Amino acid sequence: MIDSILISLSLPTTNKEILHEEIEEIKLLALTLGYSINKSIIQNKNSIDASTYFGKGKIKTIINQCQELKYTTLFINDELNPGHYKRIQKLAGEDLLIIDRTKLILDIFNNHATTIESKTQVELASLQYMMPRLIGQWTHLERQMGGIGTRGGPGEKQIEIDRRLLRKDINKLKKDLKNIENQRKTQRKSRSNIFKVALAGYTNAGKSSLLRTLSGYNAFVKDQLFATLDTTTKKVKLKNNTEVLLSDTVGFLRNLPHELIASFRSTLGEIEDADLIIKLIDISSNDIHGHIKTIEDTLELLNCHKKESIIVFNKIDKINDTDIYERLNHIYNNPLYISSSKKLRINKLLSVIQEYATNNLTTFKLNIPYDKSHIIDSVYNQTTIIKREDLFEHIHIEFQSTEDIYKKIKNKLNQNL
Repeated sequence: MIDSILISLSLPTTNKEILHEEIEEIKLLALTLGYSINKSIIQNKNSIDASTYFGKGKIKTIINQCQELKYTTLFINDELNPGHYKRIQKLAGEDLLIIDRTKLILDIFNNHATTIESKTQVELASLQYMMPRLIGQWTHLERQMGGIGTRGGPGEKQIEIDRRLLRKDINKLKKDLKNIENQRKTQRKSRSNIFKVALAGYTNAGKSSLLRTLSGYNAFVKDQLFATLDTTTKKVKLKNNTEVLLSDTVGFLRNLPHELIASFRSTLGEIEDADLIIKLIDISSNDIHGHIKTIEDTLELLNCHKKESIIVFNKIDKINDTDIYERLNHIYNNPLYISSSKKLRINKLLSVIQEYATNNLTTFKLNIPYDKSHIIDSVYNQTTIIKREDLFEHIHIEFQSTEDIYKKIKNKLNQNL
């Protein structure tokens, strides 16, 4: 573990309870990258310092503490603007790295990105974050460039060349993500007639674990923030033979950088396309209400806040205080309670999903000749049977299904006529 210090700013308008929750959260984020925050300092101030965000004397004192303890990292519990970042890093010198909240999250995403899509998304967000902070990060780029072969001509600063190259990279990455987004839209169109459920939750709420429990898919599960960044969509067959698509999406986080939300737009499109959103909450968290607010704020940002949704509290196997259920029932209008890892009350969740999915179904009737009776297997496997009559001339079946499934069965029947 790499030892470090965290500093936070408390203003007159700061909610002290939320601030302490943010501090615990950033400690977990730092731990994910292998840092141990051994000391957390809060500076109470009437306003943000125009020069160094914190008071200059305060930040100098903390930098000195880091140097005395031979710490190499100082965390800031907020996103610093480029000017603040530059001046604090200058005071810190080359041996002490300043990492603000946004940089920490970007580094975690960078470490956990595995697919081409997630790597592209993280790289784009990182470059957009880095662009205005170039001068604060790479002081060696202050030198002048000149002479034959320099693209900008004599006297152009190296930093301007680097900015131009970054802009070029950013434009390319945006085009790549646009292509990926178009491919995703095409995939979503092909499954427009099937009921779609999206898991939306705070990071580490157990979304991947729930996907594995409901679908049987061997999703990667780890008790770690942002263990997975890629959306996975799997089919889930309900008791009445109705099939739904279940998508696991990237975890939410309080004050998630706007660069990341913008870059992960194609991934989050699964939420935009969903018929039902499951807001999955870790019931063992100390900040349940903050997590729910973060989910709702992010959904509003994605313009998905008016979609059908249910609140599901996960990890009930970790709860000893049974009074919590009465409190949550009162606040959130009788939500669902499950444990995805222990498979507790999963059938209740499936039943609720089925209720929502069934509302999307239509009742159809078919007369199937006896010499085409093999088609009945498809009807039983893909639909909910309401009534069957074995008549003299044919088999009469009434069933519920989506329009798409009905058309497929009808086409099979017509092909054989």
